[in-house]
Amino acid sequence: MTTDHETGAPDQDTLTANLAKIESLSQRLVAALSHQRQIDPSLQGPGQDLYMKATSAYWTEMMKNPAKVFEHQVDFWGKTLKHYIEAQQVLAAGKLQPPEDNTPRDRRFAGELWQSHPYFNFLKQQYLMTSDAISSAVANLDYLDPKDKQRLTYFTQQIVDMMSPANYLGTNPEALQRAVDTEGQSLVDGLENLVRDLENNNGDLVVTLADKDAFHVGENIGSSKGEVVFRNRMFELIQYAPTTEKVHRTPLLIFPPWINKFYILDLKPANSLIKWIVDQGYNVFVVSWVNPDASYADIGMDNYIEEGYLTAIDEVKSICGEDKLNVIGYCIAGTTLSLTLSLMKKRNDKSIRSATFFTTLTDFSDQGEVGVFLQDDFVDGIEAECNKSGVLDSFYMSRTFSFLRANDLIYAPAIRSYMLGEAPPAFDLLYWNGDGTNLPGRMAVEYLRGLCQRDEFATGEGFKVCGETLSIKDVDVPLCAIACETDHIAAWKSSYRGVQKMGSKQKTFILSQSGHIAGIVNPPSKKKYGHYTNEDLSLSPEEWQKTAEFHEGSWWPRWEAWLKKRSGAQIPARTPGDSAHPPLAPAPGTYVVAEKAS
Repeated sequence: MTTDHETGAPDQDTLTANLAKIESLSQRLVAALSHQRQIDPSLQGPGQDLYMKATSAYWTEMMKNPAKVFEHQVDFWGKTLKHYIEAQQVLAAGKLQPPEDNTPRDRRFAGELWQSHPYFNFLKQQYLMTSDAISSAVANLDYLDPKDKQRLTYFTQQIVDMMSPANYLGTNPEALQRAVDTEGQSLVDGLENLVRDLENNNGDLVVTLADKDAFHVGENIGSSKGEVVFRNRMFELIQYAPTTEKVHRTPLLIFPPWINKFYILDLKPANSLIKWIVDQGYNVFVVSWVNPDASYADIGMDNYIEEGYLTAIDEVKSICGEDKLNVIGYCIAGTTLSLTLSLMKKRNDKSIRSATFFTTLTDFSDQGEVGVFLQDDFVDGIEAECNKSGVLDSFYMSRTFSFLRANDLIYAPAIRSYMLGEAPPAFDLLYWNGDGTNLPGRMAVEYLRGLCQRDEFATGEGFKVCGETLSIKDVDVPLCAIACETDHIAAWKSSYRGVQKMGSKQKTFILSQSGHIAGIVNPPSKKKYGHYTNEDLSLSPEEWQKTAEFHEGSWWPRWEAWLKKRSGAQIPARTPGDSAHPPLAPAPGTYVVAEKAS
């Protein structure tokens, strides 16, 4: 917005134009919201029984230990009242500054005005003291089942995070200052961003995390050279073109999770794990899963194993003329790979020389942070949604995982986009994060009920699929598992316990620093995150880490040295496909860019 420099008043033509924009945007906002889907309350929050249990536990605490409760309340009142009096005294002395601030550092309040402005600093300090009091009150509830307490802690924190003064325009000094500096243009831009996101998601509020025009799959991400050499209704099989004159004889087949798209392993060339493996002299194949629509409602775990894993394994063997291959499974694809290996053991199929698992859960006895969404109140709602629509829409999975890191993946991006009026960044990983896929209804329910809830594969009587009852102890091929220290989705200690229960006599476990994605997509050139190793897998997870050796840098070279020993001699590099498998499309194929299954 421009101003009249003589009077300092806003330029009337610009002001009129912006007001017209706001009116038009407001009409579009109302229209977009009218299309918002009606979401089952069971998918919006925990069931009422959790609140009843929490209330009961609190009143039990009051009855049995009233001094403890009153002490907590008095401590909170004392802190907040003392802060209020100190703020008043500073102002009464004529000083336009906040009182002493002993609250902890918080990235949400890094801006200078949160520290120096008396009003905004007061809000920040009061919020942080109240947040601490609420968190302490929940942590001190003694008469609550541990699993219920974990859920109550999580959902309480969600409310606390949502109520941050940084999340609201009237109490966010950076947003208000930006509005003043731009004479309101940032608010117009923010409203445009909000309306755009609502319109692009049929009325659902999904914050755009990355500039969608900055990336094109197959051009500047997912661009490693190769060909689709096989296709069925479940997947496309991509064989990558060699970049070395010779490759190891034993091919490598990667199974990425079908919750997301495979190109997380092939972002920009500088951080592409696929390109890096190809450059080390391996013949690499990747499965690119279909993005299912309602016609896939009856697709279950058996289809993913028979038509996905086993078919892909057979096709790779046929193309390369080899009896064995090495395999990788990432996240849910690693879980299903373990089921496949157990099934192959029962069928006396010895096609797999070694298996690598990335951030894989097979033992769900401790579900970690994601376990708050795996109780009946949520899973019943998911099952009802699957029965109604045939699929679990990517919207639900994306939202669930985002709320595991709400401040980073929901509130901070919303502040930048809607309150500061900024355009989303050109960030490849966040672009991928927003490119979700649906899940077939039957498969989703089977996975959640049989594996996550009942833990049948690792601790139950076995997981029944493909006419067999599968057990984790039958996973007996040489294996290497990589878990991530701060993984919010696949807790590393649970991953470790699963590896302990597998029947292989050759096990390697590597713990990478960072989380579910950054800990895996960690190229050696970045020299960013280190990793831990320890050969003694008989230890508890805590003892394993305590006595582990820490190594600077990426785990990729260490794993490649492990893989090399199981990959055979060097042979002339293979070009993609053969006479029976002519190239069907250049990598990254057609399934990865399709909105829905064709």
